[in-house]
Amino acid sequence: MKDHSIDYELIVTIVNKGHSEKVVEASKKAGAEGGTIIFGRGTGIHEKSQLFNFVIEPEKEIILTLIDQKKTDQVLEAITIDAELNKPGRGIAFVLEVERTVGINHILNQMINDRLDQEE
Repeated sequence: MKDHSIDYELIVTIVNKGHSEKVVEASKKAGAEGGTIIFGRGTGIHEKSQLFNFVIEPEKEIILTLIDQKKTDQVLEAITIDAELNKPGRGIAFVLEVERTVGINHILNQMINDRLDQEE
């Protein structure tokens, strides 16, 4: 049986290559611990262009930000503003609920320290 519940959400942000640092910095300023950057390429109907009859598919960067649910709105807002996601062609972001997590030791350490502070 669980003693307590820690609720997380995953902010997935997809931007053009070279713009992931804006997302990571914005999320850190808003309270996130960091993020994971994955490289990919777009496949949408507007993603392809041609150069000398060769199809060029723009490279993308996908930033995964696992965040305490209480901080999701402020982090998503910071990403939207700093990465200019409200402008066409800049990228997208969406949020997924996370059912379980393992290996988040810095959160556990903070909880232990907070409990010890309360006991003193």
